[in-house]
Amino acid sequence: MPTTTALDTAQAARWFHALSDETRLDIIERLMEGERCVCELTDDLDAAQSRLSFHLKTLRDADLVTDRRDGRWVHYSLNPHTLDEIEKLVGSLRRAARGAHKKGECCG
Repeated sequence: MPTTTALDTAQAARWFHALSDETRLDIIERLMEGERCVCELTDDLDAAQSRLSFHLKTLRDADLVTDRRDGRWVHYSLNPHTLDEIEKLVGSLRRAARGAHKKGECCG
């Protein structure tokens, strides 16, 4: 497995922190269907806009979602580049775990 830099570790921590909340996972699930207006997300999740804004900011800060303004409305969508990077990270972890089991090395 390639050596992970401190920057990669920090980014992975932001991703997994953002994905560690049920409301944020619900938002991600809705965005899997395509771009959504914040008003749609508010209705779908039966959440106050202030609460939803907090969670959307966390997802934006982790670069998991992008936003665009259309007049007074903000539309959100998943960031495919970041999802590709997460997939690569998880794949490298999977490969490393398989390799560790095959080696059969022990500290004893």
